[in-house]
Amino acid sequence: MLKTIDRYIIRKFLSTFFFLALIFSLIAIVIDFSEKIDDYMEEDIPISGLLGDYYLNYIPYINGLLWPLFSLIAVIFFTSRMAYNSEIISVYNAGASFFRMMVPYLAAAGLIAGLHYMGNHYIIPEGNKSRIDFENTYIWKHNYENKSKHIHIFLNETDKLYFRRFQIKDSTGIDMTLEKMIDGKLVSKLNAQRASWNTEKQSWSLKNYRIRNIGPIKETLIQGSELDTVLAVVPGDLARRDNLKESMTTNELIEYIDSERKRGIGNVQKFEVERYRRSADPFSIIILTIIGMAIASRKVRGGMGLHLALGAGLGGTFIFLSKFSTTFSINAGLPAEIGVWVPNIIFSVVTIILIFKAQK
Repeated sequence: MLKTIDRYIIRKFLSTFFFLALIFSLIAIVIDFSEKIDDYMEEDIPISGLLGDYYLNYIPYINGLLWPLFSLIAVIFFTSRMAYNSEIISVYNAGASFFRMMVPYLAAAGLIAGLHYMGNHYIIPEGNKSRIDFENTYIWKHNYENKSKHIHIFLNETDKLYFRRFQIKDSTGIDMTLEKMIDGKLVSKLNAQRASWNTEKQSWSLKNYRIRNIGPIKETLIQGSELDTVLAVVPGDLARRDNLKESMTTNELIEYIDSERKRGIGNVQKFEVERYRRSADPFSIIILTIIGMAIASRKVRGGMGLHLALGAGLGGTFIFLSKFSTTFSINAGLPAEIGVWVPNIIFSVVTIILIFKAQK
């Protein structure tokens, strides 16, 4: 059963946390608006779209990124005040242990982590669909992550498509090869110097093509200067938006990763990192809450200022380590789940050390 001190700490934690979230949300909106005001002035943007589609969904998006840090700052802020006012010492004098006092902190952190988990996996991605659609329409019109060189795609179980280079700006591929394999044997091979996407016909126009058909007895060769053909691929499969992963729920993200792998496209590390990050961040809230409590529960000469400085240092270290490990996963082949969870693992060790060094 929760006692008076438990309810007091939970109320302090949640009120401070959500107050911080509100303040930082307002600051983030002001900064974002000031950065994009030139784009807003150039485009004929409806107010309902700006407020409803974009900023209404921008608030949960930015909070989803910052909630772990908010938890650390909130805990340090109100716990340091409790220590300064000798409330922590009074709790110890009443017979409560340090581990018993952790209970309300963990209860509040667990509630916030649960909300964050649901938000990361379902609520925020659904809101991001409208937010990102607004950004792609008015702000980032050409924000593509173009897999521009040496593109390999399996169109189906037998057909493999290759482009030496692909240009998204004019939907044109250079040095195209289409191979058909049946029972492990090459039966046909199409080469084209250039392949351009025809939007009106929804087909590909091939320039200077050669089709080599390999039969059981002899081969045939067909050549020409121009050929229109339909392939099971469109330019959107060869270039995707940088922010596409943010607009997918976790189930959609898993399906997309599996689909890309089956087609042999690869380069899905960013999507895997996003998938595992959504579960790792809520766990970070619990870790940072305990760290904040262990630091701020000790009454020191520097008071709240020293506690906040220590918290800011730890928070900055956590962010740096997170960015470093995820970048290592995306660019250096480190498994995504390891890259995402490394900061939590390291800070879990730090948490254990701080717990046993905390004032008892």
